[in-house]
Amino acid sequence: MSTHDLSAYLSAAVDAAKTGAAVLESWRAKFHVKEKARADLVTEADVASQLAIKDLLLARFPGHAFLGEEDCVGKSVEETRPPAGHPPTWVVDPLDGTVNYVHDVPCYCVSIGLVIAGEPTVGVIYDPRLDELFTAATGCGAFLNGKPMRVSSCPALADGLISTGFPAAFDAQKRAFAAWQKLSRHAQALRRTGSTAINLAYVACGRFDGYWAYDNYAWDVMAGVVLVREAGGTVTGVHGGDYDPFRTDVSATNGTIHRELVAALVE
Repeated sequence: MSTHDLSAYLSAAVDAAKTGAAVLESWRAKFHVKEKARADLVTEADVASQLAIKDLLLARFPGHAFLGEEDCVGKSVEETRPPAGHPPTWVVDPLDGTVNYVHDVPCYCVSIGLVIAGEPTVGVIYDPRLDELFTAATGCGAFLNGKPMRVSSCPALADGLISTGFPAAFDAQKRAFAAWQKLSRHAQALRRTGSTAINLAYVACGRFDGYWAYDNYAWDVMAGVVLVREAGGTVTGVHGGDYDPFRTDVSATNGTIHRELVAALVE
């Protein structure tokens, strides 16, 4: 893939993320909340943001495919995987951190990733409340508001600030609670922001030293995976091994503490 292609894809993702975020901000004072499931809120803003993003991306790249969170309600993670030979696919969460957004907590974002032949290739995460734009493309480095960013230099898990996310359904949270208890004995401190994409962006820029979770979808993580890798970090499954964005579990760190984090979760 040429540098020109990557640059075009990245530029489109930036424009799409800002367009989607503008929709979110215009709806913020007037949306009507609907219950999709317990503690899993969705708003008209979600749908409007995704539509604006989809229209922009497919207008620029009509041969590409699109996978958005709002199109996949009720599907399993595996059912969202593009089949072999599928064209480049934009994987989009138009509003990551929905509950925060609904309650006007300034910790939500637009997340746009591009997967090509099964590999996360472009990642853009935009936080409209802090006006922070995280961007990366394979082989081109990672940037925060246009400035190069790197993962932290934290040398050990005991010195680390580690983030995680919990699924909405209470029964599914039990495994997350157990892991939280384990990691509390090993890390300096733990955080739960309510936004998977922001967690990964913060690992990439060195604010968090690591992140783990068990219950993600591809649109939660696709952009963040590119950011972390291009910022010098390591991404695997929770128990190590090659990472697959179309599986639910992920561990992402600065690399230095990765083995310790995985070992603590397996413990």
